[in-house]
Amino acid sequence: MIAVQDLVSRRGDTTALDGISLRIDDGESIALAGANGSGKTTLVRHLNGLLEPERGSVAVDGTPVLDDPVAARTSVGMVFQNPRDCFVAPTVSADVAFGPENLGLAREEIERRVRDSLEKVGMADHRDARIDRLSGGQQARVAIAGALAMESNHLVLDEPFTGLDDPSRTAILSRLDALSADGTSLIVVTHDLRDLDGLVDRVVVLSEGRIAAEVDSTDDDRLAAYGVRPC
Repeated sequence: MIAVQDLVSRRGDTTALDGISLRIDDGESIALAGANGSGKTTLVRHLNGLLEPERGSVAVDGTPVLDDPVAARTSVGMVFQNPRDCFVAPTVSADVAFGPENLGLAREEIERRVRDSLEKVGMADHRDARIDRLSGGQQARVAIAGALAMESNHLVLDEPFTGLDDPSRTAILSRLDALSADGTSLIVVTHDLRDLDGLVDRVVVLSEGRIAAEVDSTDDDRLAAYGVRPC
């Protein structure tokens, strides 16, 4: 479970998050929606300690993030809006292995995680490929595999469909459906809910750094008022 309590975050003189409280249960899938600048990306970067709050707290599986950021980053996988921001190695398998290697795991365990995570995203046949020669959709799947190799309980995806063609979007959605069915919590950051009908359990809408609404349908007409495109 991820528990956010009275979170306040500032960037200079600007209050990016203003008293956010939110609970995400194990296995739950949510869309974190809102217009550009509403605070979505800032919020998710607090979930595994990439940012520190001005006030308030975030706990993952009962442990405050700031008390054990390594545990938080293991439990909460993050896939950034531009997959290229995640990559640290030239080939698919080397990049996916990077996180488990930094956990000090045995080589056999690292190989198992690389193999399993690539199979889950349909990229097992590309393990030796150079990342810079993959399509945008394939790169997105490799980024997800890198997060999965950490065996995270929760997966955050920041605008995962940006710039993808229809076949790539369909492939990513299929993988996310499978992950959700396996019990992985999903937090999908987006301003466009068209692809998420049937995937997420609820939509949490941010506006000007606050939770403006929570709805249980991606086609709720009220969403447009907050700069969100319903499904």
